[in-house]
Amino acid sequence: MAENDNMAVDAAGIASRLRELDRQIPEGVRLVAVSKFHPAQAVMAAYEAGQRCFGESRVQELLRKEPELPGDIKWHFIGHLQTNKVRQLVGHCDVIESVDSERLLDLIDRESERAGVVSRVLMQVHVAREETKFGFYPEELLEYFRERRFESLKATHICGVMGMASNTDDRERVAEDFSRIAELYRTIREDASLGLRGFDLLSMGMSGDWPLAVDHGANVIRIGTAIFGERQY
Repeated sequence: MAENDNMAVDAAGIASRLRELDRQIPEGVRLVAVSKFHPAQAVMAAYEAGQRCFGESRVQELLRKEPELPGDIKWHFIGHLQTNKVRQLVGHCDVIESVDSERLLDLIDRESERAGVVSRVLMQVHVAREETKFGFYPEELLEYFRERRFESLKATHICGVMGMASNTDDRERVAEDFSRIAELYRTIREDASLGLRGFDLLSMGMSGDWPLAVDHGANVIRIGTAIFGERQY
């Protein structure tokens, strides 16, 4: 077990915060407990409280935790995925939420075919004010689907869209960002000419803004600090 996993974990606090979230989150909304930068014991405390879906943002951290924890955990990869890490990650998570370029998507598809698995992914859309954030611009993503370029995929299933709002206290701006992401998701999902199946996940919203994301249609939310507290390493 890694040295970082010897840190004290407030298991009772984690369980209590999860119970409170469970009371608040509407039925049909999937909670991804963002366990990045927290030790395996913290994940286990949440697991024992009933949580089964966890989010990690670094490939090596996910691969280190995975064998230490129960096999029925569903891992979501939510960080920027470097192309040189794709082969290591494929087959080790339930959903890769952060597909931010067609080049990355094609590489995931090739590595998934090579490994004999089907990878489930979300297309990350960029609407935030910060240029440092990753993702397809809305018009780029619409073009990708309207040109039916997804038909070339052999071992990858696109399950929906992921996005982040601008990092700001301006609630109107955050609501506007969520609205744009949700509108894009609906436009693609409701286009019968595309013939998409299983395109049904809209992932947006974190600890500070998830209720607003749910109000705009999110059915996957990614919450870390409100469950585990501040990062431990």
